[in-house]
Amino acid sequence: MTFDRSRFETSLATLGVAICPDAMLLAVVPAHLHLVETATSTNQVAWERLQQEDEQPDVPDVPDVPDVPDVPDVIVIALQQTAGRGQRGHQWSSPLGGLYLSLGFTPNLPVDCGPHLTLCSAWGIAAALRQQGIPVGIKWLNDLVFEGRKLGGILTETRISQQRLRQAVIGVGINWQNPVPPSGINLQTILSRSNSPMQSPVQSLEELAAVTIAGLLRGYSTYCQQGIDALMVNYQSLLINLGQAVTIDGRRGTVIGVSPDGALQVELTSAGPSTQIWVKPGELSLGYG
Repeated sequence: MTFDRSRFETSLATLGVAICPDAMLLAVVPAHLHLVETATSTNQVAWERLQQEDEQPDVPDVPDVPDVPDVPDVIVIALQQTAGRGQRGHQWSSPLGGLYLSLGFTPNLPVDCGPHLTLCSAWGIAAALRQQGIPVGIKWLNDLVFEGRKLGGILTETRISQQRLRQAVIGVGINWQNPVPPSGINLQTILSRSNSPMQSPVQSLEELAAVTIAGLLRGYSTYCQQGIDALMVNYQSLLINLGQAVTIDGRRGTVIGVSPDGALQVELTSAGPSTQIWVKPGELSLGYG
């Protein structure tokens, strides 16, 4: 399997522009793109590339939400990973046929804005795929799903200095034509269903990569320009878990939202007065199926 860089750049100039109208952001992508056949993980390669930035003078502080996002510094795409990473130390199976990419940049945001990067990335990619005729949803906190099955995931890693997020790497894995577990689904299966063929311009790994990167940039640009409150409205509009029934410490409840720091808002309604609680990522599994 190969990755056609020319086809990718053509897709970025067509599909990408329709997703992310900020031409300046898209224009720098080809110059910062690194293609590798096999990587331990694209996040690791991106960190190695970003390490060179440590030798440069510190950038001055900027407003907490910059008006003009300065991304990307590096984009890495690998055909396969030998040690792909998922959330909370989980391994991400990364055989040939999937999309594995990472975007590294220097956001220079307050330290408590870390979760915002995951939220804007999830919404940006999901919105981009939906714009291409693929009705993807978001499963709390950072999974891309189709009809209750996992299509992809996002892993955000950051480095902090003086209470600022100085560097960040956003890793994305999306199933294209790679084998998946029963709880997963790949995009070619979705697009080729004979009973309901889906019309989408995304017909290659290169086009999927272009749409994904444009979605990442759109998500971050929207966050920078409109702020976290507007982003949360966008994010929750695609969240499949709203209204989902859950049980916490023996009490039944309903998911009613997500906070800007990524916590799940649950209203407990059984065995006592109605109470709203916040559940941090990793404290509750919402499952698949």
